[in-house]
Amino acid sequence: MEREDLPKKIAVLMGGPGSERDVSLATGRGVSKALRSLGTQVVEIDVQDENFQLSDDTDLAFLTIHGTFGEDGQLQRILERRGIAYTGDSVEGSEIAFDKIRSKEKFRDHGVTTPVWEVIRPGQHPTIPLPVVVKPPREGSTVGVVIVKSEGEIESAISEAARYGRELLIEKFVSGRELTIGILGEQALPILEIIPKGGFYDFNNKYPFLNPQAGGGAEHVCPAKIDAAKTREIQELALRAFRAVGLQVYGRVDAILSESGQPFILEINTIPGMTEASLLPEAAAAAGISYVDLCARIIALSRVRTRGSGK
Repeated sequence: MEREDLPKKIAVLMGGPGSERDVSLATGRGVSKALRSLGTQVVEIDVQDENFQLSDDTDLAFLTIHGTFGEDGQLQRILERRGIAYTGDSVEGSEIAFDKIRSKEKFRDHGVTTPVWEVIRPGQHPTIPLPVVVKPPREGSTVGVVIVKSEGEIESAISEAARYGRELLIEKFVSGRELTIGILGEQALPILEIIPKGGFYDFNNKYPFLNPQAGGGAEHVCPAKIDAAKTREIQELALRAFRAVGLQVYGRVDAILSESGQPFILEINTIPGMTEASLLPEAAAAAGISYVDLCARIIALSRVRTRGSGK
């Protein structure tokens, strides 16, 4: 059903000026190939900054720019000013989801279980007992994220995260199983467990094809080996987190299942990777949704959101 009535001309916006540019280019190429297979006209746009050009007959912008500029509401605001429909969530939802601090506030307000956290500025010392995770609040793909296990590591971790902003999120480190849950509208996809080769699912483990020399990579288990009742609990928590920040189209919710069996929501990605190493297409495949159908479904859900907003 989602393949019917596709827009005639789709601009796939990829690249962007942020730290995830190379991943975005890979995502954009994959999406473009999928959309062409559906018979629609596709134009690939390598976005460098806000001055990118789209032809007047563009029916839809398919957004594949991860991280800064793509997921944080900037690109969405530009397209709305130009009157061009786009995939994914609105300006406001994107802004909140991308900001880890604002997301945490929404989780707290809606009773979504998330690790204990606080906000500090460079030069301040965390009050949460070690181990903690130091995160720049407005970056994606674990950029600038450091796990701190000893006092001697705190200063360098804060310096690293401070390269990306003046506010830092300090989060209690929760040991457990790393999970991610894809969301398509009202549907939570099968839970995918990530087992990093290097102990931490950092940029190199996420995208080993971008830096083969780093020896990254991770084992993915999907559906995760979790009993049915706990699976439903985690999927429902992921959906609640998704709704708490005002999202309705699609995304990927990252979580930890603690050693005691308590799930904790970490963050939400509103334009998750769609490369050959990406998690959302893998989870969709486990639910019987092909890569091509996933792209078509994202367009269909985005149109529902656009109609609902009256735009």
